[in-house]
Amino acid sequence: MHGPPAVAAAGLAPHAMRRQRLGDTVFRGLTQTFAIGVLVLLAGVILSLAAGAMPAFRKFGFFGFLVSDAWNPVKDNFGALPAIYGTVLSALIAMLLAVPVAFGIAIFLTELCPPVLRRPLGMLIELLAAIPSIIYGVWGLLVVAPVLQTTLQPFLIDTIGNIPIVGALFQGPPYGLGMLTAGMILAVMVLPFIAAVIRDVFMTVPAMLRESAYGMGATTAEVVRAIVIPHSRVGIVGGVMLGLGRALGETMAVTFVIGNAHHIRASLLAPGTTISATLANEFTEAVSDTYTSSLIALGLILFVITLIVLAIANFMLWRLSAKEAA
Repeated sequence: MHGPPAVAAAGLAPHAMRRQRLGDTVFRGLTQTFAIGVLVLLAGVILSLAAGAMPAFRKFGFFGFLVSDAWNPVKDNFGALPAIYGTVLSALIAMLLAVPVAFGIAIFLTELCPPVLRRPLGMLIELLAAIPSIIYGVWGLLVVAPVLQTTLQPFLIDTIGNIPIVGALFQGPPYGLGMLTAGMILAVMVLPFIAAVIRDVFMTVPAMLRESAYGMGATTAEVVRAIVIPHSRVGIVGGVMLGLGRALGETMAVTFVIGNAHHIRASLLAPGTTISATLANEFTEAVSDTYTSSLIALGLILFVITLIVLAIANFMLWRLSAKEAA
């Protein structure tokens, strides 16, 4: 009575299994193709940049180009050091300003904020990431720079600027534009990325851990320090590195407020430049092969700096994951 359905089911099972294996094979092949395609694209970008930068490296030498502070299009004499210095310094200033504020925002939203305000405030913070970078640049040029020129920078010059050694960072005329201004604008730009990632990571901490700590009499600060942050270290590092990568590659906002001067100055108030700002300002003006090759070499250097930052981030995440697993 039950023989034919059983036979039919037994006959359909191999066909269904073959179809499933075929689907798995196709899916595996597609995903491998996409992964290999990304690697091929990355290799193509590196090779094209290296080929374009080779004339500059031949003329000035690789290390000579890296350590030279010359930038004279008239004499076809170029060096990358001021742009590298400005890129790294402005990004570090941005991270020093943005990371503590992002921590505070994330802690407030997850631990202290009333539930009715948590979602609206979180959305407002995330909306900062949707503002185009050129808007930040115009705002920095027309609003922030004049305010800094008349308030904060004179104060820093008259106070910290008189302290030996440290005062060298805050000496010179208050231009309004410069490294400090660029770092502050970058800090505002990377803040929503870091804060959103850290907030989401904090929210993954099991409620049982928090409640157990509070039940033992721990304060909010103790819960954050002993429970939330240790449980979220991997995500915190990832969020900070995401913000750092954003700061290193920003172009338009920095171009408006950094001053675009190919010089290295100890003062954070002095104008400077970055690799991205140099490329944005001068690529259309490159009239000689050496000039063009030098700009492409700057792009290759920025690419390598970004890869180094990502490698360090992955290494840190691996170490933290290994410690947690142990």
